[in-house]
Amino acid sequence: MEVIGTVDAILRSKGRTVWTIGPEATVFEAIRVLADKDIGALPVMEGERLIGIISERDYTREVALVGRSSKETAVREILSGEVISVQPDTSIAECMRLMSEHHIRHLPVLEEGKMAGIISIGDLVNWIISAQSATIEQLHGYITGRYAG
Repeated sequence: MEVIGTVDAILRSKGRTVWTIGPEATVFEAIRVLADKDIGALPVMEGERLIGIISERDYTREVALVGRSSKETAVREILSGEVISVQPDTSIAECMRLMSEHHIRHLPVLEEGKMAGIISIGDLVNWIISAQSATIEQLHGYITGRYAG
């Protein structure tokens, strides 16, 4: 089944709110935001410029497993600096390819170089499930004669 849609469609559905953090904040502060907002990753911003992303995975691997203190470690020290991002017109299929290829779960959305949103693997899964459900409903209607074609 071909997946139809763009990042913009997902953002219109879920919203464009993005929680961010600065590079000088502590990892503890980042974890608190992740927990309070029930999210898995935070874009790291210097002013309006995206410089990285910090995720629960980064915390686990770069702080917890190596015995660092989350209250003494700056976000800058552990952020994932190579950020893979997309634009609003990027296809859902391309997002899935990028996430699979780079083993990532979150994609910041940049529009004219500025943060416009963020999508997660969960957002993509929900989009695909909704699209499949709509297709199944249409086919069911066609087969049962509800839709004259």
